[in-house]
Amino acid sequence: MNRTLLPGILVALLVAIAAGGGYVLRGVVPMLGERGATTSRPAAGPTPGESLQAGFAGVAEHVRPAVVNLGTIQKARAPRSPGPQPGREDPFFQDFFKQFFGPEGPGGGSEFRRPGLGSGVIFDKRGLVLTNFHVIKGADEITVKLSDKREYRGRILGTDPKTDLAVIRFQPDHELTIAPLGNSDALRVGEWAIAIGNPFGLDQTVTVGVISATGRSDVGVATYENFIQTDASINPGNSGGPLLNLKGEVIGINTAIFSQSGGSIGIGFAIPINMVRRVVDQLVDKGKVVRGWLGVSLQPLSPELAESLGVTEKQGALVASTIPGGPAAAAGLQQNDVILAYDQTRVENYHHVQRLTADTKAGTKVILQVLRKKQKVAVTVTVAEAPDDGPRRPAGPTPKS
Repeated sequence: MNRTLLPGILVALLVAIAAGGGYVLRGVVPMLGERGATTSRPAAGPTPGESLQAGFAGVAEHVRPAVVNLGTIQKARAPRSPGPQPGREDPFFQDFFKQFFGPEGPGGGSEFRRPGLGSGVIFDKRGLVLTNFHVIKGADEITVKLSDKREYRGRILGTDPKTDLAVIRFQPDHELTIAPLGNSDALRVGEWAIAIGNPFGLDQTVTVGVISATGRSDVGVATYENFIQTDASINPGNSGGPLLNLKGEVIGINTAIFSQSGGSIGIGFAIPINMVRRVVDQLVDKGKVVRGWLGVSLQPLSPELAESLGVTEKQGALVASTIPGGPAAAAGLQQNDVILAYDQTRVENYHHVQRLTADTKAGTKVILQVLRKKQKVAVTVTVAEAPDDGPRRPAGPTPKS
């Protein structure tokens, strides 16, 4: 090597070091792996005065024991064989196939065990684990593997497909480390973000990036979306694992990635922890989530529609239709009304109305500020309880709330 170039290379390396610190969108795919007693010890973050590098190491050291590897088994039976096949009448072939496929032969009702991998995070001293619904969907067996290699049988405590969240419970036999939950409403774009999980079966993997954006919707993963976007490297198997801040607090649950190849390209999505809190509280108490419901179909307010309807601020949610007999219809809400505010909260878009309604207790009266034929009117609606069999994510551009 030319010795005159060495100082310049070293300086470049030092600058680079100082600056460092399943759902796929082709899709968006679930970040699954190959698929085919107790007192709590909260995780602690970095101490004041630590450098960023030491901060990353401190967060990893304290939170990794709260991150678990979730292994699932889904049992299935192959369809029975349509009938005898040439050559299998021979006693030799009959014995051969019985040894390898059981007495009924291949495709004769044999049981297959389909494995899956994902991540989770312990948030309660009783052995409660947060993860994604798609990680444990259809699982007949769940294994919770801790960072110290101890394994426990897990059971589903509650699920919420509409936010892609689930709570798993196991019975610990020793003191647990739990991860503290932070405040995702306080996040700022550009903040550091740390992901810990089980990508491709490589458990306890730590990656670092930043908060790239907040409030991402229309990702296509769940009914209620308000994702944090990050460039911290997350891959299949990271699903259900925590996204953390530099205090070691969980600020999101890693759920999906945008990728053309199936691997990370720096666009990942996490469910904000404040949304998670509201869901998990009900899952732990009731095993399900009860939401508010207006009985109205909404659609995006495009610039063209906003101009034609006289909406000057280009924000709001357009009423596509109301469900007969529903709360909105009973209150007099009409097609082509534009909802501008929900109980004095300014409406950003139709996703915002969905979330506000879902978080409202049934029986509550709310005042909707509506633009109707270019005139502002107030409509009082009594929120009802959402039907259990209500729509999840509509195929078209008219999500229901």
